[in-house]
Amino acid sequence: MQRETGFCVECRDVTSYTLQKKVVKKMIRGEELTFEITCAICDRCGEFMSVPGIIDLNVREVDEQYRKLKDLVTIEDIYTLMKLYNIGKAPLSIVLGFGEITITRYLLGQVPSKEYSDVIRNALFSPEYMEQKMFENKDKIAMSAFKKSMTKVNELKNIFTVSNKMIGVISYIFERMDEVTPLMLQKLLYYIQGFSFALNDREMFIENCEAWVHGPVYKDVYNIFKHFRYNVIDDPKFVMFEGYKKYLDDKDKYIIDLVVNTFGQYGGKVLEKTTHKESPWLIARNGYSDNVPSNEIISKETIKEYFHELINEYDISKEENINKYILNLSNII
Repeated sequence: MQRETGFCVECRDVTSYTLQKKVVKKMIRGEELTFEITCAICDRCGEFMSVPGIIDLNVREVDEQYRKLKDLVTIEDIYTLMKLYNIGKAPLSIVLGFGEITITRYLLGQVPSKEYSDVIRNALFSPEYMEQKMFENKDKIAMSAFKKSMTKVNELKNIFTVSNKMIGVISYIFERMDEVTPLMLQKLLYYIQGFSFALNDREMFIENCEAWVHGPVYKDVYNIFKHFRYNVIDDPKFVMFEGYKKYLDDKDKYIIDLVVNTFGQYGGKVLEKTTHKESPWLIARNGYSDNVPSNEIISKETIKEYFHELINEYDISKEENINKYILNLSNII
């Protein structure tokens, strides 16, 4: 494979180089901080080389690490915020209580203060907060901009129809998995609830699920994502869910990780097949033929009893045992 080459000032020649990570210290706002940046090392003499693009890369690396270290919003966060609420740079600055060109400066790379960053993040994660800021500064922006953004605010408020805990669970699933369809999400939520009952002896969230034709379904969650049909859930507005992971504790995350690492390996149709062989869904569907719709509640008590029984039969605290259970019920092998 051909190596990248550049001019080495030490060798006074064009040589190949290798990219390596280097730890550096930088003074930022009077504070000495440590960063890891990419460097080009000459393969012949071992000295540092200045190659095209390396300085820009280092600037981005330091910026990203600094924002993460200080818990500051990114430029991408601000663009997402503008897209979510269909609002321009100047009106967004005014609505948030900043100077008119503040957002423009941030988009050009200026790093916001923690105070201003928190305001931006609150607007990004909460349409109610954005609504409050819109009305506070309504008279300072054009009425057309206000109406346009308020339409988006009201649309986004409608997706927060479930508990904070449920939103936190969904957000954590999105973080842990690259691709999730609505059908898969429903089945993962059902198993997360069951495993929480079995291993933590408590419910994960307050919502009840219903015994639909295609397995357990949390109706309000279904309504949020139904327009994706059988496709992967992919929409920038769900970045708003990220702020709700704070409602999860370590025990909650342990359960979600356990389910994602096992049931999350399979498609929604496979998980639908497993739920059809489990007593909670079967009991709630009693009296209904296969393709007849129902809104019967799958009681939390039957979910709790069923998954408690699995502890003795499969020891579902271990991933390998959960995988055996899935294979047995789905007839994959």
